[in-house]
Amino acid sequence: MTAALERPAATGAGGNSLERRYRRLLLCYPRRYRAEHGGEIITTLLDTAEPGRALPPLREARALVSGGLRARIVAAASDRPAWLDGLHLGVTALCAVQLATLVPYTASVPIWTGLSALALLLVIRGRVRLALPVVALVATKVLAITLGRPWLDPTLLPVDAPPVWHAGALYGGGGPVAPMAGYGLTVLGLLVLAAHRHRLGRRSWLWLPVVPLLAGADPAGLDFGRGGDTLDVVRTGLELGLLLLAARAGHVARDPRWAVAAGVHLVPVCVVHAENLGVQSEPDIAHLAALLLATALAAAAPYRARRHPAL
Repeated sequence: MTAALERPAATGAGGNSLERRYRRLLLCYPRRYRAEHGGEIITTLLDTAEPGRALPPLREARALVSGGLRARIVAAASDRPAWLDGLHLGVTALCAVQLATLVPYTASVPIWTGLSALALLLVIRGRVRLALPVVALVATKVLAITLGRPWLDPTLLPVDAPPVWHAGALYGGGGPVAPMAGYGLTVLGLLVLAAHRHRLGRRSWLWLPVVPLLAGADPAGLDFGRGGDTLDVVRTGLELGLLLLAARAGHVARDPRWAVAAGVHLVPVCVVHAENLGVQSEPDIAHLAALLLATALAAAAPYRARRHPAL
């Protein structure tokens, strides 16, 4: 007799609640995996559960979440070419940052903020050919703002944000080099993606809630020289957290796509620091050093040495 037959399965109201909670935990797994193995996993878990239990044991819950995330990482690494998918992910991150930069100034530049949002949605959906002219249009407007020249609409310069955002003028901290580096890299990435024949997948909708978390924060964290702000701390924490997740994903899947995305994200940040060379505070330098270290970890993680069993 197996252990599953010797122990009564969880039944009744407790068993129904337990099954619902197990199914919620299984949402961590890819849809295809749930369709193929979900029923078998649920049956096994319920057969081995203590009678009357309504909550999954912490150890099982942690194992399901960890296994689901691992399965998603492995599935993502097997769908599309690594460099192509990594470039798409990096361009998505750039579009999210560019939209977040414009959000506090929506009242002054509503059309351009809306176009930036449209570009992010198109990139998330994998419609890079449609996103390309939209990004190019927004980039031209941003260039005009950084040069102090109205273009296509009577934008009042400088573009200021409402006091609630505690932000200065839009791109008022420097010249056009840093913003154009980000937009130029985005356009170049979209051109490469559009020219490739391989069908792009869709990125996660979780990129959308990232935008309000970044809105109002300095694009490169250089506000630390003025004492810093909660938004800048949130942005830096989110940035480093995503880079560490990229390193973890590359380590699990032994795949460099997340390292490619991390490198794409790092280039505009380095340009901002180069444009402001000599005026950074110590926290600014520490922020850049942390980004460089996290990106290096993401780049090295897929190529870790194989473990050999002891003789």
